[in-house]
Amino acid sequence: MTLGIEPKEFAAWEAGELFPTKRYVAELETLRKKGPTAIQRAPKGKAASAKTGMARLADPKLWELVRKLAEHPALFDQVSKLAETYPDPTAAK
Repeated sequence: MTLGIEPKEFAAWEAGELFPTKRYVAELETLRKKGPTAIQRAPKGKAASAKTGMARLADPKLWELVRKLAEHPALFDQVSKLAETYPDPTAAK
């Protein structure tokens, strides 16, 4: 998260399967000097996957669902029925 890379890539560095570029080596050295508090950690548990609002727009999974809904009428119908059970976030409270 701190370096903007996938955890799998970092794990591959640790395993010696891949190696970081010069840029990442410099960033890692800077983080090492700052200490453990400089490392951003991803939230754990349900909160980690509970994206809503504008944060959801950056989720590739949302756009995969939109493509599937646009392509498959039966799926659109099923999701429409399911969505009826959820409140509209733009409705007045």
